[in-house]
Amino acid sequence: MTASPLPPPVLVADEASLVRLAGILAACPIVAVDTESNSLHAHRERVCLIQFSVPAADYVVDPISLPDLGALAPFFANPSQQKVLHAAEGDLAGLRRDHRFEFENIFDTMSAARSLGWTHVGLAAILDTHFGVNLNKKYQRADWKRRPLTPEQLDYARLDTHYLVALRDRQIQALTEAGHWAEAHEEFVRLARPRADSERADPDPTTAFWRVSGARGLSPAQTAVLQAVFAYREEQAVRMDVPPFKIMGEATLLELVRRAPSDVEDLQGVPGMTPAQIHRHATGVLRAIREGLQAPAPRPPQADVEPDDVRERYDRLHAWRKARARARGVESDVILPRAALWDLARRPPRTRGDLAGIMDFGPWRRETYGEEILTLLSGAGRQAS
Repeated sequence: MTASPLPPPVLVADEASLVRLAGILAACPIVAVDTESNSLHAHRERVCLIQFSVPAADYVVDPISLPDLGALAPFFANPSQQKVLHAAEGDLAGLRRDHRFEFENIFDTMSAARSLGWTHVGLAAILDTHFGVNLNKKYQRADWKRRPLTPEQLDYARLDTHYLVALRDRQIQALTEAGHWAEAHEEFVRLARPRADSERADPDPTTAFWRVSGARGLSPAQTAVLQAVFAYREEQAVRMDVPPFKIMGEATLLELVRRAPSDVEDLQGVPGMTPAQIHRHATGVLRAIREGLQAPAPRPPQADVEPDDVRERYDRLHAWRKARARARGVESDVILPRAALWDLARRPPRTRGDLAGIMDFGPWRRETYGEEILTLLSGAGRQAS
């Protein structure tokens, strides 16, 4: 990425600057917003930057220097001010988690691109296609908690918001011309709502090992070893404040379980156990394996099995959604979110009024697809399928 011709962004890293920014934002009806987090570099992810773009300037707020961002809460919650984001779901979840913000009036440019059936919906591809801007992918995996921030990092961060309002204007015109504005707006409302699945508590460390790919194919005795080795990895990740995969990959965990090495020499043939890894973790890993070999086998979690009638309704709804999406040239969940399919399958509506209680099934979708779905789920729909 060549040097940006834009004026440098304004770094907001003290209380007085934050108060000034809050006043500037309060006067703007439309503001572009983005965040940068450190999920690839910390055990517990946190928002490390918040970017704002208004007509006069780009601002980069530093939550590391300013842990109390309460001055921004009125802006985010104001229904009269539109917040324009790209792939908003992760940003909103992080801001809720770290700062307890609530949100009204969201415009998501990625969601709009998906409603329009654009082939490439990533921000880098869109900026390149529509504005001739080339984002430097070098900073996509940066550790945004590290300070000081370089001028190049700040410029990269601000490019994530600088063009969003102009992009939004183009998308509103395209959505309106295509007749998809109401659908897109309904999705923006859905995205702004808090979602339980994005704010769930940390998984139980005594059972989280079952999420390792391949865990359910192990013998009962091996699962006890996996539980112990997984717990060791988690302890080290917390201690070093890094993601667990940076301690040891899942493939290495499974190989340790299968081989159950008993001494340092045995570790040398395990994929992923480099000399440095052996030096760092041999004592802890071998101890965990010994403890696992002596522990009782953990009981597998009870699998959620849907009744046959629910599964049958879901399959019919899934096929209907896929056909609808294919005909329009969009991804299936643009037609109806997956959560709505399952809720329809588990609580099949009999009347249009029943549709109002279905998860993620707003007024526009009810008006557009309601009769089709009621017919699909009725006896007549079964006979016709």
